Amino acid sequence: MSRPTLGRLERVDLRNIWQSESGNFTPWLAEKENLDLLGDTLRIELQLEAQEKDVGPYRADIVCKDTSNESWVLIENQLESTDHTHLGQILTYAAGLGAVTVVWIAQRFTDEHRAALDWLNEISSENIQFFGLEIEVWRIGDSLRAPKFNIVAKPNDWTKGGKGPSLEITPAKQLQMDFWRGFREYVLENGKLIKPTKPLPQHWMNIALGRAGFKLTAIASHFDSEGGGYAKQELRAEFEINDRQAKSYYAKMLPQKEEIEKEMGEPLIWYNPENARVCRIYVRQTTNLQDMNARKEQYAWLLEKLETLHMVFAKRIRDLTSPQSETPA
Repeated sequence: MSRPTLGRLERVDLRNIWQSESGNFTPWLAEKENLDLLGDTLRIELQLEAQEKDVGPYRADIVCKDTSNESWVLIENQLESTDHTHLGQILTYAAGLGAVTVVWIAQRFTDEHRAALDWLNEISSENIQFFGLEIEVWRIGDSLRAPKFNIVAKPNDWTKGGKGPSLEITPAKQLQMDFWRGFREYVLENGKLIKPTKPLPQHWMNIALGRAGFKLTAIASHFDSEGGGYAKQELRAEFEINDRQAKSYYAKMLPQKEEIEKEMGEPLIWYNPENARVCRIYVRQTTNLQDMNARKEQYAWLLEKLETLHMVFAKRIRDLTSPQSETPA
């Protein structure tokens, strides 16, 4: 029996690939496939908003949106070890931009700067998070060089759900928290298209769809919206448009209703209230959220519907033009 031939991993000097941070590394990272790699590491779906964005007299490297909740993500880069100057910069930029996720990337983090990010995660409010990532590049022999991000500092439990002043959680809220914890684990084990966000004591979980203003939403509600009461609960899987031009985008989707429902394999509920900006297209079913024995079935239904919605709508919104960008012929 022949022995397999194996190569040896070889670390590549970052400066052999990117000669400067602003001129080479930042433009490389801002490319979609590389932001996707970073987003996969952070479990955040990122959409580029700006490179070298002015913040007063300074310039932030990269500014993105977290497409699951429209929040700002600030990315600051270094091709060397971390230093006090960049620590000051990320705080200045974050304050100026109102960023809620701060990502500091460097070749190496000193113990002091890693501790600084840990401390910032401890004292900041639960909706602000700091990540520290070291970047490496590897190859085997003459193969293509491959980048790798390693997380060295992150929010507590990656969700920070346990810090800050204790708040009384009602039994209903605790039920919601438990439901989404289980759903997140189920999706991480069984999902293919969607990325679950952190579980919270609320009736919804946002799911990124790859473009700001559009998202999927998983709903586990104590209120039966069709029956109009609390005798039954309901699950919903929604495609949501929440943008200044939401009504116009919805109008573009409406002529595709028959085709969309054919791809879904079932009728959908099309919700476009006159007095609200948000438009929704969704599927629902009644359920019993107190029935713990039904959890696996509930999770399976939600995951199936959300992934089908992702398949149906992600491709449509990717090429959907803004009404403002359209000019008359």
